[in-house]
Amino acid sequence: MQEVRNEVDQANREATTRFDFKNTDSIIELHEQELVLRSSTEDRLRALHQVLEEKLVRRNVSLKALEDDKIEEASKGSARQRIRVRSGISADNARQINKFIKGLSLKGIGSQTQGAQIRVTGKKRDDLQAVISSCKDEDFGIPLQFENFRD
Repeated sequence: MQEVRNEVDQANREATTRFDFKNTDSIIELHEQELVLRSSTEDRLRALHQVLEEKLVRRNVSLKALEDDKIEEASKGSARQRIRVRSGISADNARQINKFIKGLSLKGIGSQTQGAQIRVTGKKRDDLQAVISSCKDEDFGIPLQFENFRD
């Protein structure tokens, strides 16, 4: 979330200085786990969304973590869009990932859900790396991060 906050600030700064955003009142607001984009027209709103995506990609924040709502009409003919920021793994996604890992049929590999994370255990480092590469190849619809694998 810190990276998202930094990139929202940078995108807002760019929106205030760029010529094509002059007098459009384009702004990105950050609330808890939600971003709200506001602009005078739908076209400028899409451009603001693109600026935000470029900034997030530069900081290696996966765009799969963003869940866009429809562009809606706001007051005075302006446009607004809400974007939810997903973090953690939902129970359904955790079951799907655990089932996938068990389906790999690697000997000595186990996985369990711990809150918003999945812990994969195994004796051999090569088996753990095989699980990581298989999970990266599979598309679960959410961004995956891997850390603390065995040394």
